[in-house]
Amino acid sequence: MCNLYALTKGQQALRDLAKALELGPVRDDLGNLPPLPALYPDAEAPIIGIGQQEDGPGPILKLARWGMPSPAFALEGKSVDRGITNIRNTASPHWRRWLAPQHRCLVPFTRFAEPVATPAGSRNLWFALRNEGDAPPCFAGLATRWTGVRKKAEGEVTLTLFGFLTCPPNVDVAPHHPKAMPVILTTAEEQRRWLTADWAEAKALQRPLADGALVIAEA
Repeated sequence: MCNLYALTKGQQALRDLAKALELGPVRDDLGNLPPLPALYPDAEAPIIGIGQQEDGPGPILKLARWGMPSPAFALEGKSVDRGITNIRNTASPHWRRWLAPQHRCLVPFTRFAEPVATPAGSRNLWFALRNEGDAPPCFAGLATRWTGVRKKAEGEVTLTLFGFLTCPPNVDVAPHHPKAMPVILTTAEEQRRWLTADWAEAKALQRPLADGALVIAEA
């Protein structure tokens, strides 16, 4: 599971990414966004979705907390829902409710980490795009509004939550983490399709990134 990623591109790069989707005027609700070199589960992070604005539908940049609602069976006997960060089985009834375009989002990132075993113990191995451009790539994500308890000390809250899809690893990731890798969208065409297409078309994007597209990066 990918439970750590980074976003170090500036806020203007996110606006440019949203504008390149050519889906209407861009609304930026991020405030003053600092670099985010280490995003862990339940962190607040930028996502891009499509919303209805005063001058028509278009991309909205907003903050959400990482971790979608957990299925009921995982919450039996628990009073806190810590959330699900990675989504694999989109055929599950739990996830099907959020597969329509209004719940899909893009999760910009610059690198992601996978845990690997070493003689000294587990450590995080970081991956980045081999050919990194000005705009960050994105994970294919889902998002929803939710009311519940994420932390006992926080009590009941109403939040926008997100998670992102995973898939089998490509040859870059598999030797180090053979279970899965995030679904990564690198072009405006893929990102636009993820946000707008019917699920029958969009689900084809849940596939590994092309072999050779990633490199091991510095932590």
